[in-house]
Amino acid sequence: MTAHVRVPASSSNLGAGFDCIGVAVDRWLVASVTPTAGTGISIRRGGRLTAVSVAFAEDLLARGFRAACAVAGAPATGAAIDATSDIPVGCGLGSSAAAIVAGVLLADAVLEVNLSRQQVVEIAAAIEGHPDNVATAVHGGAVLSVRTSSGLVSTPLSVARGLELLLAVPPFPSDTKAARAVLPKTLPHTDAVLAASRAAALVQGLATGDGALLGAALDDVLHVPFRRGRIPGYDAVVAAAQKTGAYGATLSGAGSAILAIAPRERSSAVGAAMIAAWRTAGVEAELIRSTHPVPGATVTRIAQVIQPVSSELS
Repeated sequence: MTAHVRVPASSSNLGAGFDCIGVAVDRWLVASVTPTAGTGISIRRGGRLTAVSVAFAEDLLARGFRAACAVAGAPATGAAIDATSDIPVGCGLGSSAAAIVAGVLLADAVLEVNLSRQQVVEIAAAIEGHPDNVATAVHGGAVLSVRTSSGLVSTPLSVARGLELLLAVPPFPSDTKAARAVLPKTLPHTDAVLAASRAAALVQGLATGDGALLGAALDDVLHVPFRRGRIPGYDAVVAAAQKTGAYGATLSGAGSAILAIAPRERSSAVGAAMIAAWRTAGVEAELIRSTHPVPGATVTRIAQVIQPVSSELS
């Protein structure tokens, strides 16, 4: 059995939805796997993945694959994986989550375990450390993930027609671990109340397209104030988006990409203004436009004869 998977990019947080809300973005990681004799895994990378250079033990495709094998109670099977992606790496567009989810789904298909979508989310979230990107990559659309007393719950969110996401992506990454390190361990109670109200505004604003609610929601107090200084040109790009008609703009994930939400009729002007603002700051950024809904991960299974493989590569 060989398998092919297609997994979308994602933008998480959307301002006030820190670590719990994400939306799928129209960029994709595509991967295939062919079972091989033995237990070795070979990975051939293409597209944006050629920028990835990690030790085999840290490769997220392989980690997702082996984690799914472990959950299935199956010994790690040998596999030859081919993967290519047009998702910018390390820029806050869920490239890591897409790789983990792809690995889990490839193993599930090869082993014919038939994991539920929520099981895939839970396996991937355990590796990623938080569920927002992985849940969105699995389910597509916009997704809220909440940890409850009985476990992780992921549920789709409504997004009003006529909204468009504009993502201005600079040619430099943002280190997620470093971005988390700058966050304070505590916040004043008044800030927590404000954060809760803006998270609620995000859910309602997405559902209704209410510009005032979205503007408040994208003006986050939990993480953006502490991370924005790490992104050169952040203030200018956000101001340019707002001036040309965006409801608001914020970091995509932990950055370095900047996300704006705008009415579709203003989206071309907003995107152009964001790119121009970054160009003024000496940065040639890439613009990604994404309309809702973008579907979640898909899997295709095809019968295949097992071929031998001799070594484990990264």
